[in-house]
Amino acid sequence: MNELAFGKYSFLCELNNQAILPAYKGSTFRGVFGIALKKVVCALKRQECESCLLKNRCLYTRVFETPLALSPRDGLRVSVVPHPIVIEPPATEQREFNPGDTFEANLLLFGDANDSLPYFIYAFEQMGKIGIGRRIKGQRAEFKLKKVHSNGDTIYSHTDEKINSNDECIDVLKVPSNGKYSEESFKINVTLKTPLRLKRSNRLTSELPFHVLTSAMTRRIASLFTSYADTEPDLDYKGLVNRAKNIVIKESSLKWHAWERYSNRQKQKVPLGGMIGSITYEGKLGEFLPLLNICSKVHIGKNTAFGLGKIWPEVVY
Repeated sequence: MNELAFGKYSFLCELNNQAILPAYKGSTFRGVFGIALKKVVCALKRQECESCLLKNRCLYTRVFETPLALSPRDGLRVSVVPHPIVIEPPATEQREFNPGDTFEANLLLFGDANDSLPYFIYAFEQMGKIGIGRRIKGQRAEFKLKKVHSNGDTIYSHTDEKINSNDECIDVLKVPSNGKYSEESFKINVTLKTPLRLKRSNRLTSELPFHVLTSAMTRRIASLFTSYADTEPDLDYKGLVNRAKNIVIKESSLKWHAWERYSNRQKQKVPLGGMIGSITYEGKLGEFLPLLNICSKVHIGKNTAFGLGKIWPEVVY
C-alpha cells in the first residue's frame, strides 16, 4: 500500500481594514502568498529564479516554481513535478468585508513540504502586512493571523506567537493495491466545488464522462505519490479507465465558469475558466471509491495551486 504524507492547515484571520475581494479568491491568495513567501526565504533578492544558483535548494522555488527546482525521476510516468501545495481560499463568494470580519483559508501540503510549515505560517503573517484585495484609498486590506489549526489541534496562536509540533496533524493518504471490489451498481454524485480544468485531446473540455474523470484522478494521484512519496502507486491505469467507460451519467448540471486572473509575471490577464456544478454517475463504482476519496482532498486537474479542481463525491444509491 502506497502512502503520502498530507497536511491540511486552516488559517483563521481577522481584517484590520475594509476589503473588496473577488468572488473567487484563489488567485488573490495564491499571488500574495507567493510574494510573501519569496520575501521571507529568498536569499538573492534581485536574482531571477530561473538563473539562480540556489533554485534547487530554495523553498520558494520548490513551492511556486516547482519545475525549476525538481525534475521527474527517470523511468516514472510524471512529465512535470506538481506543486507540493494547494491554497484553498475562503469558501464564500462575498466580496465586501468590514474591519473585524474574519475569514479562513486552508493550506494543503504534500510530502516533506509539511516540514516547512513554520515558514508558511510566517509568510501568511507577512501577507497580512502586505494586504489583499482592491486598493481602497490607496491601501490594500491588511489582516492579522489569529490562529492556525489542523485536525482539531491549535498549531499557532497570535497570543503566544509559538508554533507547536505538527507531527500529529499530518495524515497519511493511502492508495490500496489492485484487488477485488464490490460488483454492486450504485450512484455517486460528484460536486465540483471550484472550477475544474481538464484537457481532452489537448483541449479544455466542458464535458465529464466518468472515464475522463478517472483519467484525471489517476494522473493526479500518480504525480503526487511519485513526486512526494518516492513510489509509483500500484494502479491498473489502463484497466481503470477502460472500466470507467461502462459508468453512465444519470444527471448533470455542469456548466462552464469563465474566470481569469491577472498575472504579474506575464503582465496580462490569464483565463482560468473551468467546469462547476454537479454530476451523477451510476454503475459498478466500488473500485473507484478510494480514488474519489483521495482526490476529494488533493484536488485534480490544472492549476490546483489556486484551489481549482476541488471535488466532493457522495454515494446516493
